[in-house]
Amino acid sequence: MNVVKNALLMEQLAASYALGTLRGGARRRFEALARTHATLRAAALVWQARLASLAELQPEAAPSPAVWKRIENLVHADREAKAMLDARSGALPAKTGWWANLGLWRAATAAGVAVSAVAVVVSANLGRLNTRLNEQVAQLGGQVQALTTQLAAAPQIQYVAVLADDKSQASMLVTFDRKNQRLVLKRVGGFQEQPDKSLQLWALPQQGGPQSLGVLGGDAVVRLTAAAGAVAQVPALAISLEPKGGVPAGSGPTGPVLFKGALIETPL
Repeated sequence: MNVVKNALLMEQLAASYALGTLRGGARRRFEALARTHATLRAAALVWQARLASLAELQPEAAPSPAVWKRIENLVHADREAKAMLDARSGALPAKTGWWANLGLWRAATAAGVAVSAVAVVVSANLGRLNTRLNEQVAQLGGQVQALTTQLAAAPQIQYVAVLADDKSQASMLVTFDRKNQRLVLKRVGGFQEQPDKSLQLWALPQQGGPQSLGVLGGDAVVRLTAAAGAVAQVPALAISLEPKGGVPAGSGPTGPVLFKGALIETPL
């Protein structure tokens, strides 16, 4: 997996590295990768700065008296053991070294308590961050799925035609959806046929007679099913006025041609 291209994984590794929970071979691989990728180094530095600021904000926590008592007992026992060894060897008692320094033990214990408190806070914050990131990823996935569904349902308009009358007045807008194999005709003029008449759409191929593509109803928008082969490479479309229900396919128009126009292929 490419860590640098996975923003969520990169943030998690950088946070674990700064916290110190990334250990062993995983930590060495992270350091090797960070030496060659500035983005990963920057993420680690950002998390180190965040953890440092959290440590500064933590209140000082004093260890319990039992901890101090145990440390004092260990120091006294160490001194008595050294004194007994010196007495047996006849040498003078040695000076107390840094290991027996009670102040040092107090400082080390306080530092350990502070580090533990920071680790608890950082772990909680990291858990909340991971939850928010997971929620954002899930939300983004839902948006991508919705867009994919919309894109799949969107028509692919391959051909467009504007059919006009003998006075060049536009009367019908025609589009062909290749994906759904559908012709959509929208009336853009004021023409309305009589109740005993029907409008019929014809393809005008380069060779041969007109081919019927369907009979139009009286609605403002009409949808007709048509195969791509019936529309492709057809230079023009026409609409004729026919008896109610239109004429059978293969017979050609029997009434006047009212509207006509070129069929133009559009880039997909």
